[in-house]
Amino acid sequence: MANVDGQWECVTRTPMGAQESVLTIRSDGTSFSGSNVGALGSIDIEDGKVDGDTLTWEMEITTPFPMKLTARATVTGDTIQGTIDAGAMGAMPMSGTRKA
Repeated sequence: MANVDGQWECVTRTPMGAQESVLTIRSDGTSFSGSNVGALGSIDIEDGKVDGDTLTWEMEITTPFPMKLTARATVTGDTIQGTIDAGAMGAMPMSGTRKA
């Protein structure tokens, strides 16, 4: 299993432009918790799962409008890369590097 814990400086390419955030991950076996903090505020991670070097999780946003986001990413060393599915808005690429 990859070391997924820490803070990750991420960029998500959204229809509203590039959104920078800090993704915090605290794993506990095959699950994890944390948050994603950016210009639109802090969003708690829900249902975080760890499967080797693959992470899956959900987030509920309220701004700019209520929506459930479903994320999937792969950790390779100090990089993370994946997608955030925003339903009708489609899948948005996300990437980042470990901050701490």
